[in-house]
This record gives sequence, structure tokens and C-alpha cells, in this order.
Amino acid sequence: PLQAGLVAAAVGGLVAGLLGGSPLQVSGPAAGLTVVTADLIQRYGWRTTCAITVLAGLAQLGLGCLRVARGALAVSPAIVHGMLAGIGVTIAVAQVHIVLGGTPQSSVPDNLRALPAQLADFDPAAVSASLLTLTLLLFWPRLPGRIGRFLRRIPAALVAVTGATAVASAAGLALTQVDLPSWRSHALAGLPEGPVLGLVAAVLTTTLVCSVQSLLGAVAVDKLASARPGPQHVKRSDLDRELLGQGAANIVSGSLGGLPVAGVAVRSSANVRAGAVSRNSTMLHGVLVVIAALLMVPLLELIPLASLAALVMAVGIQMVSLHHIRTVTRHREVLVYAVTTLGVVSLGVLEGVVLGIAVAVAVALHRLTRTRITHEEKGGTHHVHVRGQLTFLAVPRLSRALHLVPPGADTVVALDGSFMDHAAYEALHDWQSTHRARGGTVEITGRRAGLRIAEPGDLAGHPTPGGRQTGGTPDSGCRC
Repeated sequence: PLQAGLVAAAVGGLVAGLLGGSPLQVSGPAAGLTVVTADLIQRYGWRTTCAITVLAGLAQLGLGCLRVARGALAVSPAIVHGMLAGIGVTIAVAQVHIVLGGTPQSSVPDNLRALPAQLADFDPAAVSASLLTLTLLLFWPRLPGRIGRFLRRIPAALVAVTGATAVASAAGLALTQVDLPSWRSHALAGLPEGPVLGLVAAVLTTTLVCSVQSLLGAVAVDKLASARPGPQHVKRSDLDRELLGQGAANIVSGSLGGLPVAGVAVRSSANVRAGAVSRNSTMLHGVLVVIAALLMVPLLELIPLASLAALVMAVGIQMVSLHHIRTVTRHREVLVYAVTTLGVVSLGVLEGVVLGIAVAVAVALHRLTRTRITHEEKGGTHHVHVRGQLTFLAVPRLSRALHLVPPGADTVVALDGSFMDHAAYEALHDWQSTHRARGGTVEITGRRAGLRIAEPGDLAGHPTPGGRQTGGTPDSGCRC
């Protein structure tokens, strides 16, 4: 039911906004839940789907009490940025069809396939309203002078939609407008009906999707807020509290006949970009949804759908950040970013994140096992250079390189990595003892200039000559 989306939006803003741990995250019916919700309605009916939403909320409360939400912090930033970019692309591609006067398809591939036909048969009135909206959205924040500085306090999005609506109404343009539903046919939750195992699976699926999307969204909102210029006045998200707030919101939404609630990236991004600094903006979102749904229906139904689509499309485009792309490229995580983005675009939010995590794990394992070891002689001193993590997998290559050093020679072993496991430590320590017994010298250094690493025989907490305390024991891996 269309009314269920308004219920979820209002409850998400008020309940999750008040009780949640991410002050700037706006919660409500999320695009990532569309497939899950549609499948539940088809299998069990609307009233049972509402009951499943309530049970999922109770499960989220349990997870929040167990304090498991901090696991979301282990997710690579490249995955979070890729998720945001994928959602942005998905939203933007869908809104292009509405901007052109058409109807979007159910997925990005379908939207791309239908785009040539839509371009050949676009609606000039819809395109005009969209262009006016985008123009106001672009130039309103750039108004010059003292008057412009005063006018810029009015949000550009509000000015853009209001201006396009006024021009379309004055010009008498024949445009598809916003159509708000009637509350007469709204249905509340009922007792769950269906096979027990199927209902349990449905509750677990809803809980997982809502929780993952909300927690990753909270992490993403923190990153967006920290990237804003100027001093930061927003506390970082309390993920356990956010999970509790999302659970409470789902209980209330399901009880009132609303859709499942989760953090919504597009609305949260718009909230951050508008300059929000507290949870009051999130709660105001819920209040405005209630007021609009109950008291402003005739006014809102004047808004051209193409104007709203242009606004949402602009927000979606902004979610694909060139700064993030440069950052992940610099840290050699562009593959994780690209796979996550493409996965979200082609499969969905949860599937894309799972793919991104799988690729991130594979990349980490590859880096852990990829070690380059070289040997060369300079001015009578033999240099053994280890690039990468020194694990048991690299011990055979390390031994071959060390045995190229003649007995009694001066040797420098450079470790250009951050980790050495016990097997590598033993191999290096044994060779060092043997080489010194034959009259040779051994110096072990790290990647940073001027930093001398404690030698393997001294890795029991003794200070280096430079006064630095070193950690590690012969029974554990050591960090250099």
C-alpha cells in the first residue's frame, strides 16, 4: 500500500531520529528493502508482512543489547564509498526516465536498455520543468552580494521545487504531478500466518537487510559529515544505539501498518549536504511527512513529478564522489570500490556489499601472501630487501636470499612491511645467529627513514639504540 511508505517515513524520522545513535541519518522505507518487502507481500500478504516487520524490530533490539553493531566498523571504507556510489547511480538512472517524462523500470540494466527509446520520445514540458529545477539548484547557492548571502539561507532544493511548481502552474504545462494516497484503505498489522520456518527465515532476512543497510549508512554519514568544510559539531554515530533505534522504529512502523524502516542513503546525504548538525533535522523530516500527508495534500499534488525527479537525480549524482575515487585509487582499493558499486547497481545493496566484502578479503589475503625479496651488494655491504608482509609463505624465498650473503659479510636486512609471523621470525633469527657466529654483522631496519628495528634476538620488549621500545616475543608475530 502507498500509505505504508508514508507511515514508515514518518516513523523513521520521529522514532529512529529520536532514539537512534546516528544523529544525521534519515530513516524510512529504503530502496534496498524493495525486493525483500515485495516478496514478503506476495508470499504472506500485507498484514503478515507488517507482523514480520515488528518481529524484525524485536530482533534488532536484541542485537543492539548484545552490542554487536561495532562489527560494521570493520568494513573497508572503499566498500562504504562504493555502496554510496552504487545507490547514487541506481537512483540517478531511474530518475532520468521521469525527467524525460517517462516511467522508470525495475532495475538499472532495464532502465539503461529503455533509455534510447525514452530519449527518442521525451516530453518537452517535463524536460523544461527538470531543467528549471536543476538551474535553480545549481545557481541558488552562488547568489552574489549581501542580498544573495541572506537568500542563500533558504535551502536550494526548496527553492528549486517551489520555483518549478510555480512556473509550471502559471504556464499551464500538462505535467504528471505528485499523487498522494488516501488513508481510507489503510490496513494495520495482523497476527503472522504461514509456515513457521518460512516466517523465521523472513524475519531473519528482514533483520539482516535492515541492520546492515542502517549500520553501513551510519558509517557513511559519519564520513560525509567529517568531509564537510569548517569545524565539526556532530558526534560520531553510536552504532549499538542506532541498532536499538532502528529496532524500535520497525516495531512502531509494523504495528501501524508501515513498511520496514532502515537508514536511507539519499535522504541522509541530502541532510548532511544541507548543513544539519543535530538529530533535530532528522526528527523534523518525520514531522514534515506527517504534516504533508495530513494537511498539505492539495498543495503537494501541484508539484511536477519531473521536478522532484531532477532534484533526486542531482542528489544521486553527488553521491558518486570523485574525491572518494581518488582516495581509494591512492590506497590501491579501487577494485573493491568498483566491484561494490557495480554489485549495488546490478544486483542490489546487500548483494553489492557482500561482493565488496568478498573482494576486500581476497585483496587483503593477496597482499598478505605477496612478498618480494631481493638481494644486492653495494660497497661491500649486502642488502636484503623484503617488500610486503613476512609470513611463513615467504620463508623459502627469504632463506634463499639470505644464503646468498657470504659468511662474515656486513648485511642490512630492510623490512618494508608491518608484520612478521613466528615462522619468519625463527628463520631470520636462526640465520642471524649463524651469520654473527661466522664474524658477520647484521642490521635490521624498517621502511621509515631513521627508524631502526630491534633485531629478532632482542624482540622481547627491549629498547632500541634510539630509545624506542619494541614489542613482540619469540612466540608471537612481531610488528615492525
